[in-house]
Amino acid sequence: MPGLTQGPGRGRTARARFQVVEVTGPSMVPTLYHGDWLLVQFGAPVRPGDVVILRHPFQQDLLVVKRAAERRGAGWWVLGDNTFAGGDSTDYGTVPEELVLARARARYRPLKKDQRSVLGLLGWAASALRPVSADRSVSRRLRAR
Repeated sequence: MPGLTQGPGRGRTARARFQVVEVTGPSMVPTLYHGDWLLVQFGAPVRPGDVVILRHPFQQDLLVVKRAAERRGAGWWVLGDNTFAGGDSTDYGTVPEELVLARARARYRPLKKDQRSVLGLLGWAASALRPVSADRSVSRRLRAR
């Protein structure tokens, strides 16, 4: 099951305004990859298209990262960007508003060992730190490659 682990600020509660979390699992590929780090803002307003952190509706000790697709009643329909990974509202339905905890603001992609060449470093530098876009068209363009 894709999820998150808390970063260096481990032990902080959801009351912290900003926090760093690590992405685990493939459900948000190509937007986010296993091992990416997210700067998230707790209590931020959520709009359709935002990448959000939520408590899994059936395993509330598990935090997951998904895209808020649309508002449905008193909650959010959330989807992973990787349609083949599952583990989103198509499996568990609308997520109640109180389980949507934070909004992702930026993504940091750590340098991998195989990126030590000049070209690898240039490619990493061009994409290592960027805002998490609410525009799904970015993901669609990447998916088409």
